[in-house]
Amino acid sequence: MNKAKPRQSRAGVARIGDRGSSNETNAGIAQRRKKENASTVRKLIMDKSDKIFVAGHEGMVGSALVRRLESGGFRNLLVRGKSKLDLRDKSAVDEFFAQEEPAVVILAAAKVGGIKANNDYPVEFLLENLQVQNNVIQTAYEKRVRKLLFLGSSCIYPKLAPQPIPETALLSGPLEPTNEAYAIAKIAGIKLCQAYAREYGANFISVMPTNLYGPNDNFDLETSHVLAALLRKAHDAKTRKDRKLIVWGSGKPRREFLHVDDLASACVLLLEKYDSPEIINIGCGEDISIQELAELICDVVGFDGELAWDITKPDGTPRKLLDVTKLKALGWKPSIQLREGISQTYAWFVANHDR
Repeated sequence: MNKAKPRQSRAGVARIGDRGSSNETNAGIAQRRKKENASTVRKLIMDKSDKIFVAGHEGMVGSALVRRLESGGFRNLLVRGKSKLDLRDKSAVDEFFAQEEPAVVILAAAKVGGIKANNDYPVEFLLENLQVQNNVIQTAYEKRVRKLLFLGSSCIYPKLAPQPIPETALLSGPLEPTNEAYAIAKIAGIKLCQAYAREYGANFISVMPTNLYGPNDNFDLETSHVLAALLRKAHDAKTRKDRKLIVWGSGKPRREFLHVDDLASACVLLLEKYDSPEIINIGCGEDISIQELAELICDVVGFDGELAWDITKPDGTPRKLLDVTKLKALGWKPSIQLREGISQTYAWFVANHDR
């Protein structure tokens, strides 16, 4: 009797996105997809005509990325406002990706805020950021996006991390309690990108920006970050002719600040030159105390009153300066000095804050 020939697996035939035959094991599907995606990654060249979806284009970071891409000749940008695309809705995200078929995704959409907002609304910061990240990252893989850049945050690092903070400090110690929920959400996004890279060969990279400022920043005193909050307070104090400006904390913590346009230029460079799933820091490599920052802002704004420190309010992490050795090795450096950037930002604020 002739022996029946063993059935051949179809694992090497099905395309990415196919469910595959019932004979395929999960491991076989994963290995097949990893090989196909790795092949796609090797062919990746950023083309000026590529469809690039900038998620979160209305915010400070997203709008800077759009400006930088447009000035660089990228002419096929995809953007959707919150009213037209709710990134928390997986079905809406699926439909958008199916219709538009972006080749590259920049995930800059996030619920962000300063110490007070993070401390007051940990549930919202955790849940909303997880929803947005999970939906966009998962759909980007399912719809065969060639490359995804995920914007993390320097708050992912431990409160007492070594200074300057290397990328290897991630998960090496307890987080700063006041923004723990946001940090955990961002860490989850990093790990999801790395998981897709490891299991399926996806070219998903994660960048960790330092403290940012610039046009389209949030100047609401209830939810803003430190630089924008100080700028708003100094402006209001000057307008009211106050003689005293109250600032949260002791003024002793040190922070690094990067203009958002410099961040955008770094992100474009990383889209073109960086393909590792390992996180990479983006910063200027210099820090300043909050007291020095407040004095600089008052000088730029023209407020000549007294600074009063409210030590009943939290300081947050004592120091946060990123190690940017990896980024510098790729040939990038910032172009906007802090005083210049604050002056530009203040001019934008004066021109736009009453609109």
